[in-house]
Amino acid sequence: MRWTLKPKPELEKVNSLSKALKVEPIIASLLIQRGMETFEEAEKFFRPSLDDLHNPFLMKDMDKAVLRIEKAIENDENILIYGDYDVDGTTSVALLSSYLKTYYPNISTYIPDRYDEGYGISFKGIDYAEDNDFSLIIALDCGIKAIEKVAYASKKNIDFIICDHHRPGKEIPKAIAVLDPKRVDCEYPYKELCGCGVGFKLIQALAEKRGLQIDDLLLYLDLVATAIAADIVPITGENRILAHYGLKVINSNPRTGIQAILKQVKKDTLTITDVVFIIAPRINAAGRMKHGNHAVTLLTEPELEKAEIYAAEIEQFNTDRRDADKLITEEALQQIVQNKEEERMTTVVYQENWHKGVIGIVASRLTETYYRPTLVFTKSGEKLAASARSVKGFDVYNALESCSEYIEQFGGHMYAAGLTLFEKDYENFKNEFERVVSETINPQLLIPEIRIDAEIDLQGITPKFYRILKQFAPFGPGNMTPVFMTQNLKDTGWGKCVGEDKTHLRVVVKQENSNQFTGIGFGLAEKQDIACNGKPFKAAYCIVENEWQGNVSLQLRLKDIIQ
Repeated sequence: MRWTLKPKPELEKVNSLSKALKVEPIIASLLIQRGMETFEEAEKFFRPSLDDLHNPFLMKDMDKAVLRIEKAIENDENILIYGDYDVDGTTSVALLSSYLKTYYPNISTYIPDRYDEGYGISFKGIDYAEDNDFSLIIALDCGIKAIEKVAYASKKNIDFIICDHHRPGKEIPKAIAVLDPKRVDCEYPYKELCGCGVGFKLIQALAEKRGLQIDDLLLYLDLVATAIAADIVPITGENRILAHYGLKVINSNPRTGIQAILKQVKKDTLTITDVVFIIAPRINAAGRMKHGNHAVTLLTEPELEKAEIYAAEIEQFNTDRRDADKLITEEALQQIVQNKEEERMTTVVYQENWHKGVIGIVASRLTETYYRPTLVFTKSGEKLAASARSVKGFDVYNALESCSEYIEQFGGHMYAAGLTLFEKDYENFKNEFERVVSETINPQLLIPEIRIDAEIDLQGITPKFYRILKQFAPFGPGNMTPVFMTQNLKDTGWGKCVGEDKTHLRVVVKQENSNQFTGIGFGLAEKQDIACNGKPFKAAYCIVENEWQGNVSLQLRLKDIIQ
């Protein structure tokens, strides 16, 4: 691990903000690092307000989208809500369909089959729309590159509205409206919405035209917060506001489907991290192991009894997903060792019978293990399909673009993408991807980095300090949980390896003249010699609350230890 200490903000700015807010300089410093330099900016950060959401009509084509939907309702047309099979797509479909159904009945939903149709808008989906007399398709979390599909639909007199957040290609589909803040000709002030976030801006615009207020849409924010968490978009600006209020809904009055999921896991108050690791995998498991329709059905079911049956099915899908993920990860790691590929700058593995639904998770696991841009391929019909994951600071989307002569289709983000290619091109692609990454990546990016917000002493960790720190949440990209470094720590003699397989490290540490704190480092058992040899050491950690037998104490969640 390489430790990078973030630059200290200017002392004058820190003192000024510290005085204005009546907080310790360390809190002011953390705020300035996150872009909050004035009392007003800090107030907006600590007190997110729905009033600070942008006008949805600032998004290019929003007026056209609203007009076309109003026309469809006026003419009694059938509207098909179409979305991708992952969390962002299924929550988007649940969001828009459940909103429109509150005042218009002719609404149906469509999620493509991951295995039969693949990602995004499919010809099969358009044929389904024609066969069932749908004259308007609203596509969510997909469609920005569906030039041919939209043209195909147009020939069948089916109109498209696209709500996407992925990067557009050189050409925009000829749809009635294309809502995507990443369009170069879109001046919408916030560019980092997820697909469900774009869907929410659409219902915000529709609601505004019907004379409703933003408070009338609060109950839809549990879905938006779930999508923001799952899609790992920055939790800044508008996303922070939506996530903040969405978490409130999840914790106080979630929709029936989310209630049914939470009943099975028996968790009280959820954070964004809990949404990522509890709600999102279960919603995702439907599309990975069976069909994304199961997720939409669960998220739109009003009766708790039925929702609990659907949630139990999805729980089984999630168990199956875990088993497949574990097995394929083991096989992929073996393949890397057998092919002696540890020295490459990239990880590219392929086996034709790997489950297409879990290759994205496996790619993430391999990235954690070898820490380099990674692609996991499997057979999908006559082609090969892959999920790509990247390391922090390297744009895998751009790297794939440079290999496009060997790729049939691709799309995605800086850190995650999907692609298909023909089997005959696999070896050429693999070599070209290695060449492109080798020539463009800074070798430093291949060493995992811990970014440290500030150096502090243990005596600075007080209940008051932690209470303010908690108000920095919700955490996520762009506003990560603060990481601190402390020097001259000594274990008090209680340090030991813990866990079933003794892979974790538990220490009780103190500095001179400080209280002692328990630290837990998951997967840090190999650091025992450094921490427990009686000599001082440095630790990088987050501060967390630990509850044990009714007692709550502050604990250090260790990220790394060095002498």
